[in-house]
Amino acid sequence: MLVKTRIGVIDSQDALIGNRAYDLASLIDDVRFKTSASLKNKIYKFYVQKQNRLDKKNFKNDFEILSVLRNLKIIGIFTRLAVRDKKKDYLKLIPYAWKLINLRIHENEIFKDLKELLRQNFKGKIK
Repeated sequence: MLVKTRIGVIDSQDALIGNRAYDLASLIDDVRFKTSASLKNKIYKFYVQKQNRLDKKNFKNDFEILSVLRNLKIIGIFTRLAVRDKKKDYLKLIPYAWKLINLRIHENEIFKDLKELLRQNFKGKIK
């Protein structure tokens, strides 16, 4: 949301204060909206450029960790909704959640152990 010359994010789902990278990860890597990697990068860069005091390396790590965490959580929740509540429509969003996870973990060394764990337990989901 544009407020005068600044960007504002309204978090009405949880309405909590937390790591600001979470809202950006939620916006950019939302499983309900498929967007190109170039658009994702453009939004990310725009946000980062507008921040005066930001440790860019730490913020990028936070962003990637929170995106991966969020999408793993989504896979679990959507699977539960499909199995327990018979809401099968959520299953169609799971492949894109895996794609987003792959997008975020492929270059960052902090994900080395997680990638191996996911490869062992979710065959074919992690590249």
